[in-house]
Amino acid sequence: MLKSGRLNFLKLNINSRLLYSTNPQLAKKVIGIDLGTTNSAVAYIRDSNDKKSATIIENDEGQRTTPSIVAFDVKSSPQNKDQMKTLVGMAAKRQNAINSENTFFATKRLIGRAFNDKEVQRDMAVMPYKIVKCESNGQAYLSTSNGLIQSPSQIASILLKYLKQTSEEYLGEKVNLAVITVPAYFNDSQRQATKDAGKLAGLNVLRVINEPTAAALSFGIDDKRNNGLIAVYDLGGGTFDISILDIEDGVFEVRATNGDTHLGGEDFDNVIVNYIIDTFIHENPEITREEITKNRETMQRLKDVSERAKIDLSHVKKTFIELPFVYKSKHLRVPMTEEELDNMTLSLINRTIPPVKQALKDADIEPEDIDEVILVGGMTRMPKIRSVVKDLFGKSPNSSVNPDETVALGAAIQGGILSGEIKNFLLLDVTPLTLGIETFGGAFSPLIPRNTTVPVKKQRYLVLVLMGKRVLISKFFRVKEG
Repeated sequence: MLKSGRLNFLKLNINSRLLYSTNPQLAKKVIGIDLGTTNSAVAYIRDSNDKKSATIIENDEGQRTTPSIVAFDVKSSPQNKDQMKTLVGMAAKRQNAINSENTFFATKRLIGRAFNDKEVQRDMAVMPYKIVKCESNGQAYLSTSNGLIQSPSQIASILLKYLKQTSEEYLGEKVNLAVITVPAYFNDSQRQATKDAGKLAGLNVLRVINEPTAAALSFGIDDKRNNGLIAVYDLGGGTFDISILDIEDGVFEVRATNGDTHLGGEDFDNVIVNYIIDTFIHENPEITREEITKNRETMQRLKDVSERAKIDLSHVKKTFIELPFVYKSKHLRVPMTEEELDNMTLSLINRTIPPVKQALKDADIEPEDIDEVILVGGMTRMPKIRSVVKDLFGKSPNSSVNPDETVALGAAIQGGILSGEIKNFLLLDVTPLTLGIETFGGAFSPLIPRNTTVPVKKQRYLVLVLMGKRVLISKFFRVKEG
């Protein structure tokens, strides 16, 4: 019980920002960016024969997606680490094996996260680059071999700047307005860090929208006959999201969302890497696991071939993982079948099932009520995942959607809605996590339940006990339930 003291009442109002608005003043192009863990893509609204359509912008190598990789050439400026040459996309990926300490990939898994997060600590054990603690805010930062410290937002900004320049060259005009997508289950810190990255890249980020929502926009906007309940199953390089949407006559209403911000293709790759190491050590008992795992170049080469094997097994039944001189004079040749991959990664695949069931429960619908299932993210090309999704919903997923491009296309559509290029569409999203504040004694006081449609306004009267001191409630939280 609170001790007696002078009582005051605090009226608390929370207003969320509109996810939909039309602003005719935004005359310039608004690009949509899918800032992915493994690959990123950018799109815009093209006006062709009086029809507005979202279109992917190819990069300077003619590719429709760009690897989300940034590398620093430490040899280019040995005396001044701030002047080092940077490589982005495929240029960074090509030199990854010989410069693994200074090549940063999958940093989306770190953005906005505290260094002490268990997920960050887990990543530190497998990443070839150095993850350090920022003393000023306790977050996970990155360090090159010569000591240049960069936040994940700074790394992301280099990639975003490249996509911005690519767009400007493609469109022949300056671009500074963007909509950027994030996993639906990103928290406030991760969303803000993504916006910060956009600002550092010279972009005015008009909106940060959820990836599954963007995918649904891309799916439903071209043909208004695509009405009904839509499930978006999004398993990408680093995160998993599931969203349930109701689409009707141009209104896209998110009914529920759930997910896992640390589950994706990177985890599948790591399972394969461990399998390869175990096999290699079994065949070469004189070599220890520690010898392999402490060799950064070897680990990066193993990761590269593991990713290729995973991709190959999406369309063939058997492949061979081959790597000459994998360690010292030893060569690697490990066969792997689709069935073996399925078995060794089944626990990861099964981690997507509880979020799906929870989203259906939160939306108050049964699997058979879903009209269409959309697959998003490169991992959904894996046959076993498609089979699990089919079993979950009792129907085959829609195969008309490109899992690598649909999120960027949806982001461009949202940009078109904001600028007024696209009319008569409305997006109603939800807050994925419960919102609340910290009250007396560190207790959490929930205000807005998860899956509440936004915009929303809530009021709460709180009793404050003042013992002759000034009291300020300053902490606002999102919490994951269940």
